[in-house]
Amino acid sequence: MALVTSVLQVPGARLHVEVQGFGPVLLLIPGGAGDAGAFAGIAPLLVGSYTVVAYDPRGTSRSPLHGPPADITVATQADDAHRLLAAFGSGPAAVFGNSAGAVTALELVTRHPEQVHTLVAHEPPVTELLPDGAHHRRRNDELREIHRDHGPLAALTRFLADTGMGDGMPAPPSPHDPREQAALGRMMSNLDMFFAHVVGPVVHYRPDVEALRAASTRIVVAGGTESSGRTPWRAAEALATALGTPLVPLPGDHSGFVGRPDEFAAALRPLLSERTRSSG
Repeated sequence: MALVTSVLQVPGARLHVEVQGFGPVLLLIPGGAGDAGAFAGIAPLLVGSYTVVAYDPRGTSRSPLHGPPADITVATQADDAHRLLAAFGSGPAAVFGNSAGAVTALELVTRHPEQVHTLVAHEPPVTELLPDGAHHRRRNDELREIHRDHGPLAALTRFLADTGMGDGMPAPPSPHDPREQAALGRMMSNLDMFFAHVVGPVVHYRPDVEALRAASTRIVVAGGTESSGRTPWRAAEALATALGTPLVPLPGDHSGFVGRPDEFAAALRPLLSERTRSSG
């Protein structure tokens, strides 16, 4: 099914939006320095059931800010998602968010639960729920200093080591897939914005557990089968415990939907169903 690109004007930014498929809306929210291209592998596997909407968060890739860069709060990110659903949806939607995108989705549900019937929050790094939350705040302050003094590649190496997601650079894209090459290039160009203005607000975010528990939205907290013990997995486990729900395993690691899209889509699809909510 054809992918259609669109633009949504929001306060302070212009969002690049990609829409494909037919049916109820599924909003995909990328994390970190990623953009809509992160979902190039799984989106085509979900269009038979959904109108899949993905976007570049403000300040990244093809979603420029209207003014000078500044810290982008989780509340602002959630307001963007709210406006996207208002523009492209016609009723409660399913939402999948990964990493920082899952944090955005949690705040979206806190503020606008009527817009989301099901949220799958994949490894949201809500480290404020961990016993060592203060440690993660201090490490983030150090990360900003590394970024300022040594640049984005040094900050990325430290970030990956701190989160347990590896101590090297992302795997190179397939030389035969220009979409992968373009997506990786955009991600690398987004690192300055990510380390300067995005990761800090995410690290300091504490979800409103009571509001989430009271929401009409069915919330599924997920972790990668290869992520056990890493910081995002630990944070997801803490959130699931706080909400009184199990941590649901999904294939792969923190970005399993990139590395194992077929398995990931097959496992994700039943979690997103509104029928599951009705019968659960």
